[in-house]
Amino acid sequence: MQILDGKLVSQATKDLLAKKVTELKALGKKTPHLAAILVGNDGASETYVASKVKSCAEIGYNSTLLRFDAQISEKHLLDNIQMLNENADIDGILVQLPLPKHINEELVINTIDPSKDVDGFHPMNVGKMVSGLPTFIPATPYGIMLMLEHYNIDTKGKHAVVIGRSHIVGTPMSILLSRNAQPGNCTVTLCHSQTKNLKELCLQADIVVAAIGRPNYVTADMVKDGAIVIDVGINRIEDSSKKSGFRLVGDVKFDEVAPKCSYITPVPGGVGLMTIAALLKNTYNAAIGEKEHLN
Repeated sequence: MQILDGKLVSQATKDLLAKKVTELKALGKKTPHLAAILVGNDGASETYVASKVKSCAEIGYNSTLLRFDAQISEKHLLDNIQMLNENADIDGILVQLPLPKHINEELVINTIDPSKDVDGFHPMNVGKMVSGLPTFIPATPYGIMLMLEHYNIDTKGKHAVVIGRSHIVGTPMSILLSRNAQPGNCTVTLCHSQTKNLKELCLQADIVVAAIGRPNYVTADMVKDGAIVIDVGINRIEDSSKKSGFRLVGDVKFDEVAPKCSYITPVPGGVGLMTIAALLKNTYNAAIGEKEHLN
């Protein structure tokens, strides 16, 4: 069993981007600039955004953080997004989700200029991804693909089971794994909460991507020997032994599943770090006017 180390791979990705940024600056070209919008004070969102801003500083990007009270009106938020759209110095825009219930997330996503949509959520970019055209790929699935590529894991002809059908992870992950590329060329089964024979399907899988948002959901009796397991879940569960009162666990019951795997991602220290690395790569591509090519 080998751990797919998100810390190692994300640092390698950031090191490469830092080198490219240094080269851009030496040529007198534009420094990539990421703008993040944070609404309210959700603890997890605060942590994610702070990590993204810190990573920008580490590799030499410019970053702007716009913070708004949870009571902000939808119109005021959309006006600020439009302001960023029109700012030529801003290359990438991300709005940290989730948003307060009175704000329409779909409308917010649709308002972001597709050429600055480094989260890859805009319908135009999703459509291009499905069509195999150059686009911004949603950051978490993109990060997973970068990790598979880094470890040179051969996915050709393998059966992949993706658990979870969200537009952020599950659905794009199924598309990327099935594309004619490396990593890719998998036969993909997309499962969800209504799948009746989930355990049976998982036991057939060479690759399991768990993105259902339920702590310790995937157990050892659902995974065959030698499987590759990608755990996308980040769940807080109570733990009185921790100063914070909680600990983070994935969607996979790591201790019992890991011994059966050929490769597995830990939580924390796995996919979450790769999400940020992929976001930074999308931002660099936005700055230089390129997008990921899908085959």
